Amino acid sequence: MLERLFKLKENNTDVRTEIVAGVTTFMTMAYIIFVNPAILSEAGMPFGAVMVATVLSAAFATLLMSLIANYPFALAPGMGLNAFFTYTVVLGRGLTWQAALAAVFVSGLIFLLLTLTKAREAIVNAIPMSLKLAVSAGIGLFIAFIGFKNAGIIESDPATFVKLTADFGKPEVLLAVIGLVITAVLVVKGIKGALLYGILITTVIGIPMGVTNISNFKLVSMPPSIADTFLAMDFKALMDYGLITIIFTFTFVDLFDTIGTLVGVASKADMLDEKGHLPRANRALLADSLGTTFGALLGTSTVTTYVESASGVAEGGRTGLTSLTVAVLFLLSIFFSPLVGIIPGAATAPVLIIVGIFMMQSVMKIDFTNYLEGIPAFFAIVMMPFTFSIAEGIVFGVLAYTILHALAGKHKEISLTMWILTILFIIRFFIV
Repeated sequence: MLERLFKLKENNTDVRTEIVAGVTTFMTMAYIIFVNPAILSEAGMPFGAVMVATVLSAAFATLLMSLIANYPFALAPGMGLNAFFTYTVVLGRGLTWQAALAAVFVSGLIFLLLTLTKAREAIVNAIPMSLKLAVSAGIGLFIAFIGFKNAGIIESDPATFVKLTADFGKPEVLLAVIGLVITAVLVVKGIKGALLYGILITTVIGIPMGVTNISNFKLVSMPPSIADTFLAMDFKALMDYGLITIIFTFTFVDLFDTIGTLVGVASKADMLDEKGHLPRANRALLADSLGTTFGALLGTSTVTTYVESASGVAEGGRTGLTSLTVAVLFLLSIFFSPLVGIIPGAATAPVLIIVGIFMMQSVMKIDFTNYLEGIPAFFAIVMMPFTFSIAEGIVFGVLAYTILHALAGKHKEISLTMWILTILFIIRFFIV
């Protein structure tokens, strides 16, 4: 049955290799079970319900990837997009998390429409590669900034806006620093599941330090109720506020994150055809689109394809059996929610910093000696942490690219899509 379903021999793999690859992928991305609820709970969402929504949406979308596309890619609520949800949309703009969920749901429907009409790839192709790379790098800086903030390593200052903390002896700060060192060492040594192990080890160290609360701890229990977030979307608030920019940003970031991950991981596995295209790409994008829509219904931020899938591919994963394994492991993890409850913020903050490093890797592919490409990319990257907003980074990057190319007489290098985006963004400055 597995052979017929996943074409194992055709892809030069076997059941054991695929399962090992799936376990490896799960271990490298399981941190999202802890980190996503931690971020979204800062928006006022109930931690336990978000944890269940995170696990179920990841399992659902990854299962679709397995059965529809037969690719070894795993999906879950995306880092960066959850930060945008909490820190920009809810805390920054003052929206309720229910309205933000409605925005995620609408963006999921947009993903689905663009995928079914095959317009999703066309839109991605119209955006310059330098800006695609810059978006990833900018989100990396933004996430790292949030990680340092949550760790207490940096804090606000009325004179300099931000400064290094003066109290490294504080247990929470000291634990975060220890966790950062441990996680970084595990990553450097190439340990599979380094981020997850970093969280667990830091949590254990936090017990004698008084940071990790183990009172009333149980290893296994029934999952928390999802009632508080299930179908909690507030479309009325969405319509009243007019979240065009926010919906666009959810859509924009996930477009490039998903396409970039699919192509990047597939190229390492020699899955691309002679034209550099990914066969069955639309099926993979369909899984991503439905995952986002389903996730919003359950109560979590945008679901996207994870670059950590590359770890499973490196272990030999080539088919949907790898992603099926990941989906099953996500479902099993839902019964270990008591473990989540004792994880302190000081243990997850180092992961945000390390994930920021991972996302910054794309900056090496940007040619900053070509100022027509480098200046817009730079604006996109730095304006995300400087404005504490992913949306503003994208806006400044697109505007800089179009304006510079137009003034330099490079009109032919500006696509119609970029002109439309530029006009919309300029209008936005006067109406938002």
